[in-house]
Amino acid sequence: MRVTCAWAAAAAVGLSISTMAGAQTLSGTVSASGEAALEGVLVNAKKGIVTVSVATNAKGEFSFPADKVGPGDYAISIRATGYTLDGPKTVSIAADKPSSVEVKLNKSKNIASQMSNLEWMLSAPGTDEQKKALTGCTNCHSVERIVQSSYNAEEFLDVIKRMAQYSNNSFYKKPQIRAEVRDINRFVPNAEKVAAYFASINRSEGERTWELKPLPRLTGESTKVVITTYDLPEPTIQPHDVLVDSDGTTVWHSDFSGQTLGKLDTKTLKHTDYKVPLQREGWPTGALDLEADPNGNLWLALMFQSGAAKFDRKTEQFSMVKLPADVIKPDSQQAFVSPHNINVDNRLWMQDPARRGLYRVDLASGKTELFEPFSKGPGGPYSIFSDKQNNLWFLDFGGENVGRIDAKTGEAKLFPTPTKRSRPRRGRIDAEGRIWFAEFAGERVGMYDTNTQTFQEWELPGKFFAPYDAALDKTGHVWAGGMNADRVVRLDVKTGKMVEYQLPNQTNIRRIYVDDSQARPVLWIGNNHGAAIIKVETLD
Repeated sequence: MRVTCAWAAAAAVGLSISTMAGAQTLSGTVSASGEAALEGVLVNAKKGIVTVSVATNAKGEFSFPADKVGPGDYAISIRATGYTLDGPKTVSIAADKPSSVEVKLNKSKNIASQMSNLEWMLSAPGTDEQKKALTGCTNCHSVERIVQSSYNAEEFLDVIKRMAQYSNNSFYKKPQIRAEVRDINRFVPNAEKVAAYFASINRSEGERTWELKPLPRLTGESTKVVITTYDLPEPTIQPHDVLVDSDGTTVWHSDFSGQTLGKLDTKTLKHTDYKVPLQREGWPTGALDLEADPNGNLWLALMFQSGAAKFDRKTEQFSMVKLPADVIKPDSQQAFVSPHNINVDNRLWMQDPARRGLYRVDLASGKTELFEPFSKGPGGPYSIFSDKQNNLWFLDFGGENVGRIDAKTGEAKLFPTPTKRSRPRRGRIDAEGRIWFAEFAGERVGMYDTNTQTFQEWELPGKFFAPYDAALDKTGHVWAGGMNADRVVRLDVKTGKMVEYQLPNQTNIRRIYVDDSQARPVLWIGNNHGAAIIKVETLD
């Protein structure tokens, strides 16, 4: 176990003073020479590991809530594609009065570094089918790396072959070699054509000639938000999945490429790493899925380490679940685990994308069953979650289905989404038996009612948003995060109205988590490539 808290005491003092005093705040205006009021600019105030972000209104005004920004010195930055900060770049807030600043911006001469993956994809020439290959690249790095490179088609093909050797949970700061190399056609179908397309949009034949097309800044209701970003202590930590305790301040996260379970206390800013035992020496490390069982224990799906780990929060000890020797394969990986109703029969569900199958493990005897619902056709289970009878439900990321395995009979059934090739990715089942999920390729949020066996879908704004996950909050809104977009969406399922919120940094969004224990729902996200945890709070 590693605890990082050397910087926590000073930061915590500032937060406590702000809360007690209640009057300290930071406000001001944002403007640029010769332009009207700038709406939708994110203004960021950073102190220590905490950055608080707010957006300007229609008058170019911004204001930080008093309980978010206390006395002290803050670094100021902005996010507004096409602009750079002229000043001020720091501000001091006294303990006895609020501070007001005029933030000045200059037009940016080079916006390439400010573009989101989504903006690069919308700007690049090519067909939608060609551009879809770029979404696969954002699993590990930005689109900018491709378009700013100078590789020709042959060199790009060599790069793709090299990357096929990396594990799924690699990223540009921490590549890991697979024990068994992926088939190139499975990793990147039509790799030669993809390589040629990448070479056609980069700098292999000279400077870029096509126009960059940034998205318009968000306005109106989208500006009514406060976003808090907590930096993690190491740049290689990948907080793929996050969970929040009922206190609303203790955040748990998996590490997609590290063999740890992380805990961040957002009051004291203390971060703790709990070391997860290795299951397979020499295989890539890291965990994807993080779930809680009915007793409050936390479970990690251990990817290429195989199997799962249970963390007892009372004893702070791990117990491990392994696949039997006659079941485990060189490319076995458990990306997902479902302990949600383990108290029903003491059986744990796990997924294995290498087998396109699902395991059920009797935790008392160790007996392991394999279910292969796609043995006779295309598709593959991804996110898994059980209902109150511990029947397993799963999302078919390889195709277009919501699936079910009956806990008593073992019978598998598939229910296709209305949108073909929607590739449902992550989701969860609510207390009413409704499954809320993201359609990664369908650019939609979906709901499947297990009682009526009916679907409902809502189309998200724009192409290549790539929604990874969806979650319902207690007010009847569904949240979804765009893996390419650096934006989250809140959907009113009754009216169909959607509100987008801009995030302050490039954010590789994966799992999202809604904390309904507070007076108002709070959205939490792990920045999978940015070593940070993000808290989103709406003001309406």
